[in-house]
Amino acid sequence: THSRDFSLVTTSKPAAAGEILSVFMTGLGPTRPGVDPGQPFPQRPPQTVNSPVAVTINGEPTLVTAAVGLPGSIGGYQVNFRVPSDAARGTASLRVSAAWIAGAPVMINIQ
Repeated sequence: THSRDFSLVTTSKPAAAGEILSVFMTGLGPTRPGVDPGQPFPQRPPQTVNSPVAVTINGEPTLVTAAVGLPGSIGGYQVNFRVPSDAARGTASLRVSAAWIAGAPVMINIQ
């Protein structure tokens, strides 16, 4: 999603080079300072993912600005990242990895 308003990145509303996007997912593991299993993530303090989280666009690394447990969710996470300023226009492959384990790629549109 676009971080400024959480609207979906689509062909009619593509991401822009240099923009911060958010991706929502599951399966990123424990957080710091941590919550008990089965409990929702609190609003405060932010629950930072304990493992290294990386995002690539077309295989190129991006700047991850946050990887946290989504407040109020059980096992949901939000990862914020910046689209590289030199990202190619068109359809791009986005991939998130946690603890060096890559997730499945998803396609996004960049203008």
